[in-house]
Amino acid sequence: MAERRVKVGSSVGLHARPANLFCKAAGQQPAKVTIAAGDRGPVDARSILSVLGLGVNSGEEVVLTSSDDANGETSLDALAELLATDLDAVPS
Repeated sequence: MAERRVKVGSSVGLHARPANLFCKAAGQQPAKVTIAAGDRGPVDARSILSVLGLGVNSGEEVVLTSSDDANGETSLDALAELLATDLDAVPS
């Protein structure tokens, strides 16, 4: 089982737009990933309602996990990198 710990970089945490972008990216990964925050979760990273239900704030550490031996590491790396950025920033 692979795991990544990452601090959420979005200035508003995983709410609305950032959560949507994260869940879409999770759905495009070859491995199934779960996300947990503190004692909340783990939940399916592809489920927008589950991710929003975690109530993750900016700067809070989350744990991404995958049990897929073949693709888990790659999927976790991509999602961890995404979470570390400010997904609520307006692209220029």
